[in-house]
Amino acid sequence: MLRGMTESSVVSRIAHESCLRAPPLLAQGNWWEELDRDFARRPEGFDLAFTDRVKVGAAATFDRALRTAGASMISSMAIPVGYNPIELRRALRDADFYADIAESGDPKRFFVTPPSGVAVRSEKGRWLPRFEPLDGTCEALSFESPFEPVNPSLRSRYLRHRPNRVAHARMLRHRDGPRPTIVAIHGFTADWYLINEWFFALPWFYRMGCDIVLFTLPFHGPRQTRFSPFSGHGYFAGGPSRMNEAVAQSVFDFRILVDWLQNERGVEQVGVTGLSLGGFTSAMLASVEDRLSFAIPNVPVVSFADLVLEWQPIGWLLRAALATMRLDLSDARRLVAVSCPLTYAPVLSPDKLMIVSGVGDRLAPPKHSRVLWDHWNRCRIHWFPGSHIIHMDRGVYLIEMARFMVGLGFLPQNKLTEPELR
Repeated sequence: MLRGMTESSVVSRIAHESCLRAPPLLAQGNWWEELDRDFARRPEGFDLAFTDRVKVGAAATFDRALRTAGASMISSMAIPVGYNPIELRRALRDADFYADIAESGDPKRFFVTPPSGVAVRSEKGRWLPRFEPLDGTCEALSFESPFEPVNPSLRSRYLRHRPNRVAHARMLRHRDGPRPTIVAIHGFTADWYLINEWFFALPWFYRMGCDIVLFTLPFHGPRQTRFSPFSGHGYFAGGPSRMNEAVAQSVFDFRILVDWLQNERGVEQVGVTGLSLGGFTSAMLASVEDRLSFAIPNVPVVSFADLVLEWQPIGWLLRAALATMRLDLSDARRLVAVSCPLTYAPVLSPDKLMIVSGVGDRLAPPKHSRVLWDHWNRCRIHWFPGSHIIHMDRGVYLIEMARFMVGLGFLPQNKLTEPELR
């Protein structure tokens, strides 16, 4: 048995081909130096039945097509802004500042505790949800974020984006609350409420007794930069240092929301789940916020430096930029290690952690979930036969998520029903 793993840690019918005997992908040193240099090309093997192989192949093909289109868009709109030689040299000047924090392994040095008493505004929701509860209310939440970049050299440039200095969330709340509250975090560019209401099955969880919050990440939706070509553009387009600070602000603003839920609304239990970039953020929160009842990243990215090398043509362009500046992969990882969940030990115990991942995911390939699983002492994990976008057997993993919450005392056993996926 490896690193505390139990046979029940894989809670899906699909498992790694060698999950019980494979050694961890990481040792105990700095992951950015020790992770395999060919991690981006590393295949992840699974035991698949014929029908699952067909499903996975079809879903993976769709992901590859979307990956190429997305990489082309990002290459044309983000690299000229944040990853040109001038910006990369600026990032290198910041590298030692961030690396010193990362090497300490102390998340408190980067993810500072927000001030108490931040005023949160609550208004009747003006969006049009498919689900509007008869026994509850839909609320639009917002507050002025007092976040300031950890790196002083970025403060003026980062804070000039005024819309990003107002945090936003949307809440479905029972009138007879407070209730245990699930905070869902959307993926990159995907902040639209309706699609997240459906994808996270928010009405289903609400009917089982939870309140629901959808949290908007920095530089997304109403937080976009001026002239942003798409939601989320500013999260990555400002270069590696901007991305580090955007992760720090994501955690900072989320913790203000938790403060408000607990101190103003009387909520006793708060859990988090997220998709893709939201899954990454959920994983990051598991290293910082010990008040969480659970964290469930779904198809999470873990190492952005390795991820982009698989996204062509952006991977070719970044490899060329690194070669021009005489940098290798460990240098690229080191630029963003301060904002990576692999850098810090989780503050949540393994029994409060669960990972959901797609075998055919080609946007955040399953090896990212695998390395996070290793880092998290091989906690509970569910593999589904789909991809980043096409989540086949979604109802199956939603049931597993709900059972996980029941086991933690977050959901009542007698309210567990079949998921509503319409």
